[in-house]
Amino acid sequence: MAFVEEGTMKRLSVNNKKLVLFGAGKIGRSFIGQLFSRSGYEVVFVDIDEKVISGLNRHGKYRVIIKSDDGDETIWVENVKGVLVSDADKVIEEVAAAGILAISVGQNAIPKIIPIIAKGLELRNEYNPGLSLDIILAENLRDAAMIVRDELKKHISPSFDLEKNVGLIETSIGKMVPIMPKSAMVNDPLLVFAEPYNTLILDKNSFKNSVPKVEGLAPKDNMPAWVDRKSFIHNLGHAAAAYYGYWKYPDLIYLYEIMSKKDVYETARATMLQSADVLIKHYPDDFTKADLIAHIDDLLHRFSNKALGDTVFRVGQDLYRKLGPEDRLAGVLKLALNYKMPYDKILYIIACALNFKATDEQGKRSENDRKFSSEAELGISYILESISKLEKNKYPEIHIEVQNLIF
Repeated sequence: MAFVEEGTMKRLSVNNKKLVLFGAGKIGRSFIGQLFSRSGYEVVFVDIDEKVISGLNRHGKYRVIIKSDDGDETIWVENVKGVLVSDADKVIEEVAAAGILAISVGQNAIPKIIPIIAKGLELRNEYNPGLSLDIILAENLRDAAMIVRDELKKHISPSFDLEKNVGLIETSIGKMVPIMPKSAMVNDPLLVFAEPYNTLILDKNSFKNSVPKVEGLAPKDNMPAWVDRKSFIHNLGHAAAAYYGYWKYPDLIYLYEIMSKKDVYETARATMLQSADVLIKHYPDDFTKADLIAHIDDLLHRFSNKALGDTVFRVGQDLYRKLGPEDRLAGVLKLALNYKMPYDKILYIIACALNFKATDEQGKRSENDRKFSSEAELGISYILESISKLEKNKYPEIHIEVQNLIF
């Protein structure tokens, strides 16, 4: 560890231009790491993937290829290195000396990394008492700050002032990153494809320090509204395209292919517009109808990006999560019910999801999605009740309406 002497005190040397990023996956490399690196930050990736970590340390840079119908653009992301999460002492030191942290590991992995982050925070506070640290939660997860805060409380010393010393910054991740083709990964395991969109919406009011001067950051005041916009417009639109599109055109592989079908495009747009009406009702001070229509039409254009090569499989997989009670479909459907607003198009997409069986380039599905399809044979009411938590005794009208849907 590097220290500086201040009189009789020894302080840990903190690099304010260092981002320590947990998660060297597609979003971590193509989006979060790329934004900070291009704005002059050193980026330290922490991950379990030995091949990726060793590659980062060997080369000190990696490529992001921006895919658009106007042609490819290559971005070299430099001033990077990696640390294996299993190298606990090193990770703790990196956290303690960081200017800012970010987490992009997925909801299920969050509890696994929090204990080591807690130790890093305690070491930081030991040598630099009261020096706060902001953590960007790049997770597209509702209530991400509450989830991470609750996990930290389990592992950090009671004497550590969590509310004062740690900023938990929720985000809305709108960047689309496709599954990498196996052939490309063999040639360069660090390479990642992404779309041109490069804006990170994040919670302005949760920072303990100043918002970093990083091009592409878009701080917002009412963050829950923007998280819900991502889930109930962008993610919902993806679901509508994938689930309806697969049902109608099961042989098509790519998202741009199904988006070229007029009925898929119109179904996705109509479902997104129905959800937009609910959002405007729920957040009247944050969104206008014109704003959301423009956003929807831009998203539909982005969904149709042929060069990106995004697949129906990627967009629709992980059915238990995507049909979960607070996710893109059931979450906004419940809001619609609360406001006594139309929800028929949203409910229809949930029904379509029961037929979703798209596969990856090896013709495989995840074990969880195969299990979901087995449960789906028990019927739509069973899925609504057990997965989406739209219980028959609480929402009887939905269970009646869904039985009348024609496929």
